[in-house]
Amino acid sequence: MDLPIIYHPDYIAPLPEGHRFPMSKFRKLYELLLADGVANQEQFHTPERPPHELIELVHTPKYVQAYCEGTLDPKAQRRIGLPWSPELANRTCVAVGGTILTAKLALSQGLACNTAGGTHHAFPSYGSGFCIFNDLAIACRVLQKIGLVQKILIVDLDVHQGDGTAFIFQDDDSVFTFSMHCEVNFPGTKQNSDLDVPLPVGMEDDAYLQTLANYLSDLLSKVKPDLVFYDAGVDPHIGDRLGKLALTDAGIFRREMQVLSTCMSSGYPVACVIGGGYADDMKSLVWRHSLLHRAASEVYRQYKL
Repeated sequence: MDLPIIYHPDYIAPLPEGHRFPMSKFRKLYELLLADGVANQEQFHTPERPPHELIELVHTPKYVQAYCEGTLDPKAQRRIGLPWSPELANRTCVAVGGTILTAKLALSQGLACNTAGGTHHAFPSYGSGFCIFNDLAIACRVLQKIGLVQKILIVDLDVHQGDGTAFIFQDDDSVFTFSMHCEVNFPGTKQNSDLDVPLPVGMEDDAYLQTLANYLSDLLSKVKPDLVFYDAGVDPHIGDRLGKLALTDAGIFRREMQVLSTCMSSGYPVACVIGGGYADDMKSLVWRHSLLHRAASEVYRQYKL
């Protein structure tokens, strides 16, 4: 068996010319994985759009309806930062379906990677920071609802705190939220994750990876999760427009190997999402995101899953 990778053509939705959200990266990532032989066509799994009642395990029915029907008020729309369209509403739901499928495949095969996901700034009744519905939180709730898992660990290494996820699970012992992020960065108002590790501006590879090593193994031993969700944002990269940390490509790859090897060697299945990444050079950005799938393919073979 090869590493399961999740992709849907609807991961792309049109945005106005010059919009700063790099929407095309999702298709380009899929194309790069195929072109470089990281994955073959048979490894890709296509998710389905989930019904509203699954999204409403996390989000209020009023918000879900308003967003999907395009009746959200302009202020709430601006907070999201993405102009509404039917295609974007569909894309949002399909990407949630992708993370749900990624989680199911991770449980059955030990490791699986989405080519989207990580919308961790979405709160129950509103979206924020390019995040509309919180795919990680919804997938947690869906898996718990159908009895596949009880305890979950979310490892969020996006450069921005996973504030929406932290808020959603703040009073829930069944989901442990761990966010390691740049301290002086969006969101301005942080929430309380179960464990927050704020990092100084400009932190480089070795210091970052050592900091991560100080926490991850102990967390796994403490939480003993049935599943780990890994938000592998590449915005800690030195070339990221919104990041403020200073990781290199090699540092990102070492991070992915470290997270996945640490979890897999201890027997914990991992469902990966790609998280944030913002750069003017699209080719470099897509390469950074592909490092997750390259590392995951290596780890998958290493553990002969």
